[in-house]
Amino acid sequence: MSTPPPFSLRPYQTDAVQAVIRHFRGSHEPAVVVLPTGAGKSLVIAELARLARGRVLVLAHVRELVEQNQAKYEAYGLKADVFSAGLGRKEALRQVVFGSVQSVVRHLDQFDDAGFTLLVIDECHRVDCRQEASYQQVIRHLQQLNPNLKILGLTATPYRLGQGFIYHRHLVQQAVRGRDDCFFRVCVSELPLRWMVRQGYLVMPDKRDMPIEGYDFSTLYGHGDGAFREAELAQVVDGSRVTPTIVSNILQQAQERQGIMIFCATVRHAQEVAALLPAAETALVTGQTPSETRECIIQQFKARRLRFLVNVSVLTTGFDAPHVDVIAILRPTESVSLYQQIIGRGLRLSPETGKQDCLILDYAGNPWDLWAPEIGPPPGEKKTVPVQIPCPLCGFANTFWGRVDSQGHVLEHFGRRCQGWDDESQAQCAYRFRSRQCEQCGGECDIAARNCPHCDATLVDPDDKLKAAMKLKGARVLRVAGMTLIATVNGRGHPRLKVTYYDEEGEGLDEWFALETSPQRRAFEHHFLKHHLKAPGVPWRPQSPDAVQAEANRLRYPDFVIARQVGRHWRIQEKLFDYQGRFRKAVSAGPDE
Repeated sequence: MSTPPPFSLRPYQTDAVQAVIRHFRGSHEPAVVVLPTGAGKSLVIAELARLARGRVLVLAHVRELVEQNQAKYEAYGLKADVFSAGLGRKEALRQVVFGSVQSVVRHLDQFDDAGFTLLVIDECHRVDCRQEASYQQVIRHLQQLNPNLKILGLTATPYRLGQGFIYHRHLVQQAVRGRDDCFFRVCVSELPLRWMVRQGYLVMPDKRDMPIEGYDFSTLYGHGDGAFREAELAQVVDGSRVTPTIVSNILQQAQERQGIMIFCATVRHAQEVAALLPAAETALVTGQTPSETRECIIQQFKARRLRFLVNVSVLTTGFDAPHVDVIAILRPTESVSLYQQIIGRGLRLSPETGKQDCLILDYAGNPWDLWAPEIGPPPGEKKTVPVQIPCPLCGFANTFWGRVDSQGHVLEHFGRRCQGWDDESQAQCAYRFRSRQCEQCGGECDIAARNCPHCDATLVDPDDKLKAAMKLKGARVLRVAGMTLIATVNGRGHPRLKVTYYDEEGEGLDEWFALETSPQRRAFEHHFLKHHLKAPGVPWRPQSPDAVQAEANRLRYPDFVIARQVGRHWRIQEKLFDYQGRFRKAVSAGPDE
Protein backbone atom coordinates (compact mmCIF):
# COMPACT_ATOMS: atom_id res chain seq x y z
CA MET A 1 0.00 0.00 0.00
CA SER A 2 1.59 3.28 -1.08
CA THR A 3 -1.33 5.71 -1.25
CA PRO A 4 -0.03 9.06 0.06
CA PRO A 5 -1.62 10.26 3.32
CA PRO A 6 -4.29 12.98 3.11
CA PHE A 7 -2.73 14.73 6.11
CA SER A 8 0.72 15.25 7.56
CA LEU A 9 1.79 13.29 10.59
CA ARG A 10 3.31 15.24 13.42
CA PRO A 11 7.10 14.75 13.71
CA TYR A 12 6.81 12.57 16.81
CA GLN A 13 4.23 10.35 15.07
CA THR A 14 6.60 9.88 12.14
CA ASP A 15 9.42 9.06 14.58
CA ALA A 16 7.23 6.41 16.25
CA VAL A 17 6.39 4.81 12.89
CA GLN A 18 10.05 4.71 11.89
CA ALA A 19 11.06 3.23 15.25
CA VAL A 20 8.58 0.39 14.77
CA ILE A 21 9.81 -0.30 11.24
CA ARG A 22 13.46 -0.34 12.34
CA HIS A 23 12.70 -2.74 15.17
CA PHE A 24 10.69 -5.22 13.11
CA ARG A 25 13.26 -5.27 10.32
CA GLY A 26 15.66 -7.00 12.69
CA SER A 27 13.50 -8.68 15.32
CA HIS A 28 10.29 -10.63 15.95
CA GLU A 29 10.10 -9.51 19.60
CA PRO A 30 6.70 -8.02 20.54
CA ALA A 31 7.12 -4.25 20.88
CA VAL A 32 5.34 -1.32 22.52
CA VAL A 33 4.89 2.33 21.53
CA VAL A 34 3.94 4.68 24.38
CA LEU A 35 2.08 7.87 23.46
CA PRO A 36 0.02 9.99 25.90
CA THR A 37 -3.75 10.16 25.53
CA GLY A 38 -4.51 12.67 22.79
CA ALA A 39 -1.20 12.16 20.98
CA GLY A 40 -2.88 10.47 18.01
CA LYS A 41 -2.17 6.75 18.37
CA SER A 42 -4.85 6.01 15.76
CA LEU A 43 -2.87 7.99 13.16
CA VAL A 44 0.27 5.98 13.93
CA ILE A 45 -1.76 2.79 13.54
CA ALA A 46 -3.23 4.01 10.24
CA GLU A 47 0.21 4.87 8.84
CA LEU A 48 1.67 1.48 9.84
CA ALA A 49 -1.30 -0.34 8.28
CA ARG A 50 -0.90 1.73 5.10
CA LEU A 51 2.78 0.83 4.82
CA ALA A 52 2.36 -2.88 5.64
CA ARG A 53 2.94 -5.38 2.85
CA GLY A 54 1.07 -8.28 4.40
CA ARG A 55 -2.29 -8.47 6.10
CA VAL A 56 -2.90 -6.46 9.26
CA LEU A 57 -5.25 -7.11 12.19
CA VAL A 58 -5.85 -4.19 14.56
CA LEU A 59 -7.51 -5.16 17.85
CA ALA A 60 -9.13 -3.05 20.57
CA HIS A 61 -11.26 -3.90 23.59
CA VAL A 62 -14.13 -1.45 22.96
CA ARG A 63 -16.09 -0.71 19.82
CA GLU A 64 -15.43 3.03 20.08
CA LEU A 65 -11.71 2.41 19.54
CA VAL A 66 -12.38 -0.02 16.70
CA GLU A 67 -14.52 2.60 14.96
CA GLN A 68 -12.07 5.42 15.66
CA ASN A 69 -9.04 3.50 14.34
CA GLN A 70 -10.88 2.38 11.22
CA ALA A 71 -12.04 5.93 10.48
CA LYS A 72 -8.48 7.28 10.59
CA TYR A 73 -7.30 4.55 8.24
CA GLU A 74 -10.11 5.11 5.76
CA ALA A 75 -9.27 8.83 5.76
CA TYR A 76 -6.43 7.72 3.46
CA GLY A 77 -9.07 6.79 0.92
CA LEU A 78 -8.46 3.11 1.63
CA LYS A 79 -10.99 0.48 2.61
CA ALA A 80 -10.79 -1.86 5.61
CA ASP A 81 -12.99 -4.55 7.05
CA VAL A 82 -14.52 -4.37 10.53
CA PHE A 83 -15.06 -7.39 12.76
CA SER A 84 -17.08 -6.23 15.75
CA ALA A 85 -20.46 -7.48 16.93
CA GLY A 86 -21.01 -4.17 18.71
CA LEU A 87 -20.75 -2.35 15.38
CA GLY A 88 -22.93 -4.90 13.59
CA ARG A 89 -20.18 -5.98 11.17
CA LYS A 90 -18.22 -9.22 10.85
CA GLU A 91 -15.98 -8.87 7.82
CA ALA A 92 -12.45 -10.27 7.55
CA LEU A 93 -11.52 -10.42 3.86
CA ARG A 94 -9.67 -7.18 3.14
CA GLN A 95 -5.96 -6.68 3.72
CA VAL A 96 -6.58 -4.63 6.86
CA VAL A 97 -9.13 -5.67 9.49
CA PHE A 98 -10.15 -3.65 12.54
CA GLY A 99 -11.76 -5.82 15.19
CA SER A 100 -12.85 -6.08 18.80
CA VAL A 101 -10.95 -8.79 20.63
CA GLN A 102 -14.18 -10.23 22.08
CA SER A 103 -15.65 -10.82 18.60
CA VAL A 104 -12.45 -12.07 16.99
CA VAL A 105 -11.68 -14.63 19.69
CA ARG A 106 -15.12 -16.19 19.19
CA HIS A 107 -14.61 -16.56 15.43
CA LEU A 108 -10.96 -17.53 14.99
CA ASP A 109 -11.95 -19.80 12.10
CA GLN A 110 -12.52 -16.65 10.04
CA PHE A 111 -8.89 -15.66 10.58
CA ASP A 112 -7.28 -18.85 9.27
CA ASP A 113 -4.85 -16.97 7.06
CA ALA A 114 -1.08 -17.14 7.27
CA GLY A 115 -1.03 -13.86 5.38
CA PHE A 116 -1.46 -11.88 8.60
CA THR A 117 2.01 -10.44 9.21
CA LEU A 118 1.21 -7.66 11.69
CA LEU A 119 -1.01 -7.70 14.77
CA VAL A 120 -1.59 -4.29 16.36
CA ILE A 121 -3.16 -4.05 19.83
CA ASP A 122 -4.54 -0.70 20.94
CA GLU A 123 -4.56 -0.05 24.72
CA CYS A 124 -2.13 -2.95 25.01
CA HIS A 125 -1.79 -2.55 28.79
CA ARG A 126 -4.99 -4.62 28.86
CA VAL A 127 -3.20 -7.69 27.48
CA ASP A 128 -3.38 -10.40 30.13
CA CYS A 129 -0.54 -12.95 30.13
CA ARG A 130 -2.76 -15.81 31.22
CA GLN A 131 -3.06 -18.47 28.53
CA GLU A 132 -6.86 -18.48 28.58
CA ALA A 133 -7.12 -14.71 28.11
CA SER A 134 -8.76 -13.51 24.89
CA TYR A 135 -5.74 -11.66 23.53
CA GLN A 136 -3.48 -14.65 24.16
CA GLN A 137 -5.85 -16.97 22.31
CA VAL A 138 -5.82 -14.71 19.26
CA ILE A 139 -2.04 -14.35 19.40
CA ARG A 140 -1.46 -18.11 19.63
CA HIS A 141 -3.85 -18.73 16.73
CA LEU A 142 -2.11 -16.26 14.41
CA GLN A 143 1.39 -17.37 15.47
CA GLN A 144 0.55 -20.98 14.66
CA LEU A 145 -0.31 -19.84 11.14
CA ASN A 146 2.65 -17.46 10.90
CA PRO A 147 5.52 -17.96 13.39
CA ASN A 148 7.09 -14.71 12.16
CA LEU A 149 4.06 -12.60 13.10
CA LYS A 150 4.99 -9.09 14.25
CA ILE A 151 3.09 -7.90 17.35
CA LEU A 152 2.87 -4.22 18.24
CA GLY A 153 1.09 -2.68 21.22
CA LEU A 154 0.19 0.97 21.72
CA THR A 155 -0.79 2.58 25.01
CA ALA A 156 -0.57 5.77 27.02
CA THR A 157 0.04 3.84 30.24
CA PRO A 158 2.46 0.89 29.85
CA TYR A 159 1.76 -0.78 33.19
CA ARG A 160 -0.71 -3.18 34.74
CA LEU A 161 -1.98 -3.08 38.29
CA GLY A 162 0.01 -5.53 40.40
CA GLN A 163 2.53 -6.17 37.61
CA GLY A 164 4.26 -2.89 36.91
CA PHE A 165 5.65 -2.23 33.44
CA ILE A 166 4.20 -4.41 30.67
CA TYR A 167 7.47 -4.55 28.73
CA HIS A 168 10.86 -5.94 29.73
CA ARG A 169 13.28 -3.28 28.50
CA HIS A 170 13.32 0.20 26.99
CA LEU A 171 15.45 0.40 23.83
CA VAL A 172 15.95 4.16 23.82
CA GLN A 173 16.70 4.49 27.54
CA GLN A 174 18.77 1.29 27.53
CA ALA A 175 16.99 0.22 30.71
CA VAL A 176 15.26 -2.84 32.11
CA ARG A 177 11.79 -1.82 33.29
CA GLY A 178 9.63 -4.92 33.71
CA ARG A 179 9.94 -8.53 34.72
CA ASP A 180 11.81 -10.95 32.52
CA ASP A 181 8.57 -12.82 31.71
CA CYS A 182 6.77 -9.77 30.26
CA PHE A 183 4.95 -10.61 27.03
CA PHE A 184 6.03 -7.39 25.34
CA ARG A 185 9.80 -7.47 25.19
CA VAL A 186 10.77 -3.92 24.23
CA CYS A 187 9.51 -0.35 24.19
CA VAL A 188 10.71 1.15 20.90
CA SER A 189 9.30 4.67 21.28
CA GLU A 190 7.93 6.74 24.16
CA LEU A 191 6.84 10.34 24.48
CA PRO A 192 6.43 11.90 27.97
CA LEU A 193 3.23 13.75 28.81
CA ARG A 194 5.21 16.77 30.03
CA TRP A 195 6.91 17.12 26.61
CA MET A 196 3.56 16.95 24.81
CA VAL A 197 2.17 19.75 26.98
CA ARG A 198 5.26 21.93 26.65
CA GLN A 199 5.24 21.56 22.87
CA GLY A 200 1.60 22.61 22.71
CA TYR A 201 0.23 19.27 21.50
CA LEU A 202 -1.91 18.90 24.65
CA VAL A 203 -3.40 21.50 27.01
CA MET A 204 -2.03 22.05 30.50
CA PRO A 205 -3.77 20.14 33.31
CA ASP A 206 -4.65 22.64 36.06
CA LYS A 207 -4.91 20.48 39.17
CA ARG A 208 -6.35 22.24 42.20
CA ASP A 209 -6.37 21.25 45.85
CA MET A 210 -10.00 21.60 46.87
CA PRO A 211 -10.60 23.71 50.02
CA ILE A 212 -13.65 21.68 51.04
CA GLU A 213 -14.12 18.34 52.75
CA GLY A 214 -13.80 15.41 50.36
CA TYR A 215 -14.25 11.66 50.62
CA ASP A 216 -11.96 9.73 52.96
CA PHE A 217 -10.75 6.55 51.25
CA SER A 218 -7.64 6.27 53.44
CA THR A 219 -8.85 3.09 55.16
CA LEU A 220 -9.29 1.21 51.87
CA TYR A 221 -6.59 -1.07 50.48
CA GLY A 222 -6.37 -2.88 47.18
CA HIS A 223 -7.01 -6.61 47.33
CA GLY A 224 -4.96 -9.37 45.69
CA ASP A 225 -5.36 -7.78 42.26
CA GLY A 226 -4.77 -4.31 43.69
CA ALA A 227 -8.32 -3.17 42.95
CA PHE A 228 -10.85 -1.73 45.38
CA ARG A 229 -14.06 -3.64 46.02
CA GLU A 230 -17.35 -1.93 45.14
CA ALA A 231 -18.93 -2.76 48.50
CA GLU A 232 -16.08 -1.02 50.30
CA LEU A 233 -16.31 2.02 48.03
CA ALA A 234 -20.06 2.14 48.63
CA GLN A 235 -19.54 2.38 52.39
CA VAL A 236 -17.64 5.63 51.85
CA VAL A 237 -19.65 7.37 49.11
CA ASP A 238 -23.23 6.09 49.00
CA GLY A 239 -25.43 8.60 50.83
CA SER A 240 -22.40 10.56 52.03
CA ARG A 241 -23.18 13.90 53.63
CA VAL A 242 -20.31 15.56 51.71
CA THR A 243 -21.67 14.75 48.23
CA PRO A 244 -23.99 17.81 47.99
CA THR A 245 -21.12 20.09 49.07
CA ILE A 246 -18.80 18.54 46.48
CA VAL A 247 -21.34 18.90 43.66
CA SER A 248 -21.99 22.50 44.66
CA ASN A 249 -18.25 23.16 44.46
CA ILE A 250 -18.04 21.52 41.01
CA LEU A 251 -20.82 23.82 39.79
CA GLN A 252 -18.98 26.83 41.18
CA GLN A 253 -15.62 25.85 39.69
CA ALA A 254 -17.14 25.00 36.29
CA GLN A 255 -19.23 28.14 35.79
CA GLU A 256 -17.23 29.28 32.75
CA ARG A 257 -16.42 25.77 31.48
CA GLN A 258 -17.93 23.88 28.54
CA GLY A 259 -17.57 20.13 29.12
CA ILE A 260 -17.47 18.54 32.56
CA MET A 261 -16.76 14.82 33.07
CA ILE A 262 -17.38 13.41 36.56
CA PHE A 263 -15.94 10.04 37.59
CA CYS A 264 -17.84 8.34 40.44
CA ALA A 265 -17.13 5.30 42.61
CA THR A 266 -20.40 3.29 42.36
CA VAL A 267 -23.62 3.36 40.34
CA ARG A 268 -25.65 4.62 43.30
CA HIS A 269 -23.04 7.28 43.94
CA ALA A 270 -23.24 8.40 40.31
CA GLN A 271 -27.02 8.56 40.49
CA GLU A 272 -26.82 10.77 43.60
CA VAL A 273 -24.33 13.08 41.90
CA ALA A 274 -26.36 13.32 38.69
CA ALA A 275 -29.52 14.16 40.66
CA LEU A 276 -27.77 17.21 42.15
CA LEU A 277 -26.74 18.63 38.75
CA PRO A 278 -28.93 20.62 36.31
CA ALA A 279 -31.23 17.97 34.82
CA ALA A 280 -31.39 19.49 31.33
CA GLU A 281 -27.59 19.59 31.05
CA THR A 282 -26.71 16.26 32.65
CA ALA A 283 -26.54 12.61 31.61
CA LEU A 284 -25.35 9.44 33.36
CA VAL A 285 -23.48 6.53 31.76
CA THR A 286 -22.70 3.26 33.58
CA GLY A 287 -21.88 -0.27 32.56
CA GLN A 288 -25.62 -1.00 32.72
CA THR A 289 -26.57 1.70 30.20
CA PRO A 290 -27.91 0.11 26.96
CA SER A 291 -25.55 0.54 24.00
CA GLU A 292 -27.94 2.65 21.92
CA THR A 293 -28.72 4.94 24.86
CA ARG A 294 -25.04 5.26 25.71
CA GLU A 295 -24.17 6.17 22.12
CA CYS A 296 -26.94 8.79 22.01
CA ILE A 297 -25.75 10.37 25.27
CA ILE A 298 -22.14 10.48 24.11
CA GLN A 299 -23.11 12.13 20.81
CA GLN A 300 -25.19 14.74 22.65
CA PHE A 301 -22.25 15.48 24.94
CA LYS A 302 -19.82 15.77 22.04
CA ALA A 303 -22.27 18.13 20.30
CA ARG A 304 -22.30 20.21 23.53
CA ARG A 305 -26.01 19.81 24.05
CA LEU A 306 -25.04 18.39 27.46
CA ARG A 307 -22.49 19.98 29.83
CA PHE A 308 -22.19 17.33 32.54
CA LEU A 309 -21.37 13.69 31.83
CA VAL A 310 -21.36 11.49 34.95
CA ASN A 311 -19.93 7.97 34.62
CA VAL A 312 -18.71 4.92 36.51
CA SER A 313 -15.61 3.21 35.05
CA VAL A 314 -16.78 3.21 31.42
CA LEU A 315 -15.25 6.32 29.83
CA THR A 316 -11.61 5.98 30.87
CA THR A 317 -10.48 4.78 27.41
CA GLY A 318 -11.76 5.01 23.86
CA PHE A 319 -13.60 8.29 24.49
CA ASP A 320 -12.72 11.36 22.43
CA ALA A 321 -14.43 14.68 23.25
CA PRO A 322 -11.83 17.46 22.77
CA HIS A 323 -13.98 20.20 24.32
CA VAL A 324 -13.83 18.60 27.81
CA ASP A 325 -12.19 21.17 30.08
CA VAL A 326 -13.11 19.90 33.57
CA ILE A 327 -12.34 16.49 35.06
CA ALA A 328 -13.88 15.89 38.50
CA ILE A 329 -12.61 12.79 40.29
CA LEU A 330 -14.90 11.49 43.06
CA ARG A 331 -13.34 8.04 43.35
CA PRO A 332 -9.99 6.57 44.37
CA THR A 333 -7.79 5.37 41.51
CA GLU A 334 -5.90 2.14 42.16
CA SER A 335 -2.87 3.12 40.08
CA VAL A 336 -1.25 6.05 38.32
CA SER A 337 -2.18 4.45 34.99
CA LEU A 338 -5.92 4.74 35.70
CA TYR A 339 -5.35 8.26 37.04
CA GLN A 340 -3.57 9.24 33.83
CA GLN A 341 -6.29 7.65 31.68
CA ILE A 342 -9.00 9.64 33.48
CA ILE A 343 -7.18 12.97 33.26
CA GLY A 344 -6.23 12.29 29.65
CA ARG A 345 -9.91 12.65 28.71
CA GLY A 346 -9.52 16.40 29.17
CA LEU A 347 -6.10 17.16 27.66
CA ARG A 348 -6.89 17.11 23.93
CA LEU A 349 -6.65 20.36 21.98
CA SER A 350 -9.89 22.07 20.95
CA PRO A 351 -9.11 25.21 18.91
CA GLU A 352 -12.74 25.61 17.83
CA THR A 353 -13.87 26.11 21.45
CA GLY A 354 -10.92 28.25 22.55
CA LYS A 355 -9.94 25.75 25.23
CA GLN A 356 -6.78 26.81 27.10
CA ASP A 357 -6.40 24.21 29.84
CA CYS A 358 -8.23 21.46 31.70
CA LEU A 359 -9.33 21.90 35.30
CA ILE A 360 -8.63 18.82 37.46
CA LEU A 361 -10.79 18.64 40.60
CA ASP A 362 -9.85 15.73 42.86
CA TYR A 363 -12.22 15.15 45.79
CA ALA A 364 -10.85 11.69 46.64
CA GLY A 365 -7.32 12.54 47.78
CA ASN A 366 -5.59 10.47 45.09
CA PRO A 367 -1.83 10.41 45.78
CA TRP A 368 -0.57 10.11 42.22
CA ASP A 369 1.73 12.58 40.52
CA LEU A 370 0.48 13.03 36.95
CA TRP A 371 4.00 13.66 35.66
CA ALA A 372 5.75 10.87 37.59
CA PRO A 373 6.61 7.55 35.96
CA GLU A 374 5.00 4.36 37.15
CA ILE A 375 7.65 2.22 38.81
CA GLY A 376 5.49 -0.58 40.12
CA PRO A 377 3.29 -0.76 43.20
CA PRO A 378 4.67 1.31 46.10
CA PRO A 379 5.96 -0.90 48.94
CA GLY A 380 3.90 -1.12 52.11
CA GLU A 381 2.14 1.86 53.61
CA LYS A 382 5.09 4.26 53.79
CA LYS A 383 5.03 7.64 52.06
CA THR A 384 7.14 6.90 49.03
CA VAL A 385 8.20 8.95 46.00
CA PRO A 386 10.25 8.16 42.88
CA VAL A 387 13.97 8.60 43.62
CA GLN A 388 16.97 8.39 41.31
CA ILE A 389 19.79 6.04 42.32
CA PRO A 390 22.95 5.77 40.14
CA CYS A 391 24.40 2.30 39.70
CA PRO A 392 27.91 2.05 41.24
CA LEU A 393 28.89 -0.44 38.52
CA CYS A 394 27.57 0.96 35.23
CA GLY A 395 26.42 4.46 36.21
CA PHE A 396 22.85 3.98 34.99
CA ALA A 397 20.37 6.36 36.67
CA ASN A 398 17.80 4.01 38.19
CA THR A 399 14.34 5.17 39.27
CA PHE A 400 13.02 3.36 42.34
CA TRP A 401 10.39 4.00 44.99
CA GLY A 402 12.00 5.58 48.02
CA ARG A 403 11.75 8.11 50.84
CA VAL A 404 13.46 11.48 51.17
CA ASP A 405 14.01 13.95 53.97
CA SER A 406 12.83 17.57 54.04
CA GLN A 407 15.90 18.57 52.00
CA GLY A 408 15.21 15.99 49.31
CA HIS A 409 18.08 13.68 50.33
CA VAL A 410 17.35 9.99 49.77
CA LEU A 411 16.84 8.17 53.08
CA GLU A 412 15.68 4.85 51.72
CA HIS A 413 14.87 3.10 48.46
CA PHE A 414 13.40 -0.27 47.57
CA GLY A 415 15.31 -1.14 44.40
CA ARG A 416 16.87 -4.56 44.15
CA ARG A 417 18.82 -4.64 40.89
CA CYS A 418 20.21 -2.07 38.47
CA GLN A 419 17.84 -1.49 35.55
CA GLY A 420 20.63 -0.66 33.11
CA TRP A 421 20.91 -2.63 29.85
CA ASP A 422 24.26 -3.39 28.20
CA ASP A 423 23.77 -3.33 24.43
CA GLU A 424 27.10 -5.03 23.78
CA SER A 425 26.47 -8.07 25.96
CA GLN A 426 22.69 -7.89 25.44
CA ALA A 427 22.16 -8.39 29.15
CA GLN A 428 20.94 -6.50 32.18
CA CYS A 429 23.56 -4.94 34.45
CA ALA A 430 24.55 -7.49 37.11
CA TYR A 431 24.74 -5.06 40.03
CA ARG A 432 22.32 -5.83 42.88
CA PHE A 433 21.48 -3.20 45.47
CA ARG A 434 20.02 -5.90 47.71
CA SER A 435 20.87 -9.57 47.47
CA ARG A 436 21.41 -12.84 49.25
CA GLN A 437 24.49 -15.00 48.85
CA CYS A 438 24.58 -18.50 47.41
CA GLU A 439 26.13 -20.90 49.94
CA GLN A 440 27.57 -23.05 47.14
CA CYS A 441 29.34 -20.57 44.84
CA GLY A 442 29.17 -17.31 46.76
CA GLY A 443 27.32 -15.56 43.93
CA GLU A 444 24.81 -12.79 44.56
CA CYS A 445 21.15 -13.70 44.05
CA ASP A 446 17.86 -11.83 44.24
CA ILE A 447 16.47 -11.73 47.78
CA ALA A 448 13.44 -13.77 46.66
CA ALA A 449 15.33 -16.28 44.48
CA ARG A 450 14.94 -20.02 45.08
CA ASN A 451 17.81 -21.08 42.84
CA CYS A 452 21.21 -19.49 42.24
CA PRO A 453 21.40 -17.90 38.75
CA HIS A 454 25.15 -18.64 38.65
CA CYS A 455 25.42 -22.32 39.63
CA ASP A 456 21.73 -23.34 39.72
CA ALA A 457 22.10 -24.60 43.30
CA THR A 458 18.95 -24.60 45.42
CA LEU A 459 19.19 -21.76 47.92
CA VAL A 460 18.60 -22.60 51.57
CA ASP A 461 15.14 -21.50 52.64
CA PRO A 462 15.29 -18.89 55.47
CA ASP A 463 12.69 -20.92 57.39
CA ASP A 464 14.98 -23.96 57.26
CA LYS A 465 17.85 -21.85 58.60
CA LEU A 466 15.75 -20.65 61.50
CA LYS A 467 14.40 -24.11 62.33
CA ALA A 468 17.88 -25.64 62.20
CA ALA A 469 19.32 -22.93 64.46
CA MET A 470 16.51 -23.33 66.99
CA LYS A 471 17.34 -27.03 67.32
CA LEU A 472 21.10 -26.56 67.77
CA LYS A 473 22.63 -26.57 71.21
CA GLY A 474 24.66 -23.42 71.72
CA ALA A 475 22.73 -21.50 69.06
CA ARG A 476 20.40 -18.58 69.52
CA VAL A 477 17.79 -16.95 67.29
CA LEU A 478 16.82 -13.37 68.03
CA ARG A 479 13.57 -11.96 66.61
CA VAL A 480 14.77 -8.37 66.14
CA ALA A 481 12.53 -5.49 67.24
CA GLY A 482 15.18 -2.76 67.03
CA MET A 483 18.83 -1.81 66.84
CA THR A 484 21.03 0.71 68.67
CA LEU A 485 24.42 2.08 67.61
CA ILE A 486 26.78 3.53 70.20
CA ALA A 487 30.15 5.17 69.56
CA THR A 488 32.30 4.05 72.49
CA VAL A 489 35.80 2.77 73.32
CA ASN A 490 37.14 -0.70 74.03
CA GLY A 491 39.20 -1.78 77.03
CA ARG A 492 42.33 -0.24 75.52
CA GLY A 493 40.67 3.08 74.88
CA HIS A 494 40.37 2.65 71.09
CA PRO A 495 37.18 4.02 69.41
CA ARG A 496 34.68 1.34 68.50
CA LEU A 497 31.12 1.08 67.18
CA LYS A 498 28.88 -1.12 69.30
CA VAL A 499 25.80 -2.43 67.50
CA THR A 500 23.08 -4.03 69.65
CA TYR A 501 20.12 -5.96 68.28
CA TYR A 502 17.30 -6.51 70.74
CA ASP A 503 14.01 -8.41 70.75
CA GLU A 504 10.56 -7.55 72.12
CA GLU A 505 11.61 -8.61 75.61
CA GLY A 506 14.71 -6.41 75.58
CA GLU A 507 17.16 -9.31 75.24
CA GLY A 508 20.08 -8.40 72.98
CA LEU A 509 23.07 -9.50 70.95
CA ASP A 510 26.09 -7.27 70.22
CA GLU A 511 28.70 -6.92 67.52
CA TRP A 512 31.65 -4.50 67.45
CA PHE A 513 33.41 -2.69 64.61
CA ALA A 514 36.60 -0.69 64.31
CA LEU A 515 36.91 2.08 61.71
CA GLU A 516 40.40 3.43 62.42
CA THR A 517 42.19 2.13 59.31
CA SER A 518 41.25 1.79 55.65
CA PRO A 519 41.12 -2.04 55.80
CA GLN A 520 38.84 -1.82 58.87
CA ARG A 521 36.51 0.61 57.09
CA ARG A 522 36.41 -1.63 54.00
CA ALA A 523 35.56 -4.62 56.21
CA PHE A 524 32.81 -2.56 57.89
CA GLU A 525 31.35 -1.62 54.49
CA HIS A 526 31.41 -5.23 53.31
CA HIS A 527 30.09 -6.95 56.43
CA PHE A 528 27.75 -4.29 57.78
CA LEU A 529 26.88 -1.34 55.54
CA LYS A 530 26.22 -3.45 52.46
CA HIS A 531 23.32 -5.19 54.21
CA HIS A 532 22.09 -2.50 56.59
CA LEU A 533 21.86 0.55 54.31
CA LYS A 534 18.31 1.68 53.63
CA ALA A 535 19.52 3.33 50.41
CA PRO A 536 22.28 1.12 48.99
CA GLY A 537 24.12 2.83 46.15
CA VAL A 538 23.82 6.30 47.70
CA PRO A 539 27.44 7.29 48.51
CA TRP A 540 28.19 7.20 52.25
CA ARG A 541 31.51 6.15 53.69
CA PRO A 542 31.63 7.05 57.40
CA GLN A 543 35.13 7.42 58.76
CA SER A 544 34.41 6.92 62.48
CA PRO A 545 31.94 5.37 64.93
CA ASP A 546 30.66 8.87 65.74
CA ALA A 547 29.84 9.44 62.05
CA VAL A 548 27.86 6.20 61.94
CA GLN A 549 25.96 6.98 65.12
CA ALA A 550 25.15 10.52 63.91
CA GLU A 551 23.40 9.16 60.81
CA ALA A 552 21.83 6.01 62.23
CA ASN A 553 18.61 6.81 60.34
CA ARG A 554 20.37 5.64 57.16
CA LEU A 555 20.45 2.09 58.52
CA ARG A 556 17.91 -0.70 58.86
CA TYR A 557 17.96 -3.67 61.18
CA PRO A 558 17.53 -7.36 60.24
CA ASP A 559 14.39 -9.37 60.90
CA PHE A 560 16.29 -12.19 62.60
CA VAL A 561 19.82 -12.68 63.96
CA ILE A 562 21.35 -16.14 64.36
CA ALA A 563 24.27 -16.45 66.82
CA ARG A 564 26.48 -19.28 68.13
CA GLN A 565 28.03 -19.47 71.57
CA VAL A 566 31.81 -19.21 71.64
CA GLY A 567 33.10 -19.63 75.14
CA ARG A 568 31.24 -17.18 77.35
CA HIS A 569 30.18 -14.95 74.44
CA TRP A 570 27.78 -15.04 71.55
CA ARG A 571 29.09 -14.52 68.02
CA ILE A 572 26.63 -13.42 65.34
CA GLN A 573 26.80 -15.80 62.39
CA GLU A 574 23.98 -14.64 60.13
CA LYS A 575 21.42 -11.86 59.80
CA LEU A 576 18.20 -12.34 57.82
CA PHE A 577 16.78 -9.31 56.02
CA ASP A 578 13.59 -8.95 53.95
CA TYR A 579 12.15 -12.07 55.58
CA GLN A 580 8.86 -13.35 54.12
CA GLY A 581 8.56 -16.78 55.72
CA ARG A 582 6.25 -18.55 58.17
CA PHE A 583 7.74 -17.26 61.42
CA ARG A 584 6.37 -14.11 63.01
CA LYS A 585 8.53 -11.01 62.79
CA ALA A 586 8.91 -8.73 65.79
CA VAL A 587 6.80 -5.64 66.29
CA SER A 588 9.03 -2.60 65.76
CA ALA A 589 10.14 -1.09 69.05
CA GLY A 590 10.85 2.36 67.63
CA PRO A 591 9.41 4.97 65.27
CA ASP A 592 9.63 4.48 61.54
CA GLU A 593 12.34 6.84 60.33
